[in-house]
Amino acid sequence: MTQALIFDMDGTLFQTDKILELSLEDAFSRLRSLNKWDTDTPIDKYREIMGVPLPKVWEALLPNHSVEERKQTDAYFLERLIENIRSGKGALYPNVKEVLSYLTDNNCSVYIASNGLNEYLKAIVNYYNLDNWVTETFSIQQIKSLNKSDLVQSIIKKYAITTGAVVGDRLSDINAAKDNGLVSIGCNFDFAQEDELSKADMIIDDLTELKTILPKLNK
Repeated sequence: MTQALIFDMDGTLFQTDKILELSLEDAFSRLRSLNKWDTDTPIDKYREIMGVPLPKVWEALLPNHSVEERKQTDAYFLERLIENIRSGKGALYPNVKEVLSYLTDNNCSVYIASNGLNEYLKAIVNYYNLDNWVTETFSIQQIKSLNKSDLVQSIIKKYAITTGAVVGDRLSDINAAKDNGLVSIGCNFDFAQEDELSKADMIIDDLTELKTILPKLNK
């Protein structure tokens, strides 16, 4: 029986923190140059809400700015993220390619379900050649509700998935698994929070642990 593993991207496959501070600093430097921000870049606040869709991010980081200003900042931030990815300033987590190769060699289908935007995800997938192993990458942009559970449900429907797991570092990933009858595997990586991980069926500290978990999923 083919197993499906649906991976989150940020904080699970891709070390977002490598380019996060750079890109966020760029975005807020732009706001400062326009006299629309006069304090430090709120990197700590962003880390707290890491993983939520970007429109929600700017509501939290720029609560007193107009919708149009948030959209402009969002667009510029995305530009900087993509440029930093293409410049090689980001990184995958250790063993990502090795593990994805192992999974596909062992009759697993691999997907990505991310709260990231299409262009951003495409930049990562292309730069690191993840299409060698990933069947399809799905963005929250494809779902009107901006709900990760609905995004995972759309993957399940499209590919007629009956068994498998969602692998991610945040509660939205864990809930997406549970809401769709899949196993939830929590990644204890950079942005993970202990209270959220405690709700996962399994917790891993390194992606290589998926090699030992795989046989258990087949039972």
